Amino acid sequence: MNTITEKSVNARSHVGKNEKNALTSAYKQQRWAANTERLGRADSLSIWYTVEELENFLNEVKENGGNGVRIHFGVFPEGYRKPELVGMQTVVMVANRSKDGSLENAKELLINKNGKTDILAVDGPIPCPPYCGLGFGSPSSLGQSTIIMRDDSMEVI
Repeated sequence: MNTITEKSVNARSHVGKNEKNALTSAYKQQRWAANTERLGRADSLSIWYTVEELENFLNEVKENGGNGVRIHFGVFPEGYRKPELVGMQTVVMVANRSKDGSLENAKELLINKNGKTDILAVDGPIPCPPYCGLGFGSPSSLGQSTIIMRDDSMEVI
């Protein structure tokens, strides 16, 4: 029996703390500072989803024949359901399907939503700022963070 296995052309690579810091520092200098100045308040620096939210979305992508997710940058528009976020940057995850597994051929995945054809996409992340504290909805300074490390012997909070 022959089995054909699709391989991703975009293999992920883990980064360490130094590379993560270099990437986010460059972002702050080259994009965030100007965005913050234009807004007159701190723009979002990160977006947070629970693992369950990500798993549910990925399962929905797979169940509908998708094999990729494109993450688009966006801005919370006027009239958004949370007025404190209007004008801040965010992301939108859009399910994709590529016949050959390549980025060049990836198209938005269309599904049936209540009798209408539409794309499979989600927003709704929790942006920091303003939601950077220990609990959702409790703004804190940009320097404050919570780190939980578990290695069977240590938990740092």
